[in-house]
Amino acid sequence: MMQRRELLVSSLGTALLSAAGMAQAQSTKPVRIVVPFAAGGVQDILARSLSVEMGAALGQTVIVENRAGAGGTIGTALTARAEPNGYTIMLATLGNMAINPHLYKMDIDPSKDLAAITNVVGVTFVLVAHPSLPANSVQELIALAKQKPGKLNYSSSGMGGAPHLAIELLASMTGTQFTHVPYKGSGPSFTDLVGGQVDFTMDSLVQSLPHIQSGRLKVLAVLGAKRTPVLPNVPTVAESGVPGYDFTNWFGFVRSEEH
Repeated sequence: MMQRRELLVSSLGTALLSAAGMAQAQSTKPVRIVVPFAAGGVQDILARSLSVEMGAALGQTVIVENRAGAGGTIGTALTARAEPNGYTIMLATLGNMAINPHLYKMDIDPSKDLAAITNVVGVTFVLVAHPSLPANSVQELIALAKQKPGKLNYSSSGMGGAPHLAIELLASMTGTQFTHVPYKGSGPSFTDLVGGQVDFTMDSLVQSLPHIQSGRLKVLAVLGAKRTPVLPNVPTVAESGVPGYDFTNWFGFVRSEEH
């Protein structure tokens, strides 16, 4: 795992230097990592972790800037409009790169105005709920939702984000209806979920695991095609009676494209 992380940081540093068109010895300007969601979410955690190692590899300052709002579109637009020199990059995700253009009126096109630098990681998602929710499996959640259409609410990182689409995919495949409560990132989403203001969510295992281990949240299922070795006894959604369900997220670095 450490070798893979070191290779990622090394390849990312090379890509950034190439994008900026400079030698490492001349790289003194700070690199800015835009996180298009609020602090405390998995993107924010990952960006801050990588920024330390990237700074050491590049020999310069790497800062993380949270630009939350509108499901990630604000930070995405900010990155797209930045000077295309590699000094402003964004930790992108499925939602703000592939989904938001179909949900929001955007004055930029992520597929044309942003250039890929490198993939970072695939992210395992899990279905977690507040302990007070009277459902301990996917099938029990579905049954409860059908008894009370629209009465169960779920939190997400924002409209069009991966958690939002993951739950709407489940609703579509099972003929159920839930009430969406969007936030400006996974951090505040989890705050209200742990506090019992919302019933459940689907989000990254990285952010969910501490709450699962402490008992503040309960885990009902893994969203991917296979179980995770971190929680080997937790079934997938497909195993839980929704055949064909498979949802994973990804994170990668992008920068503004030259036109």
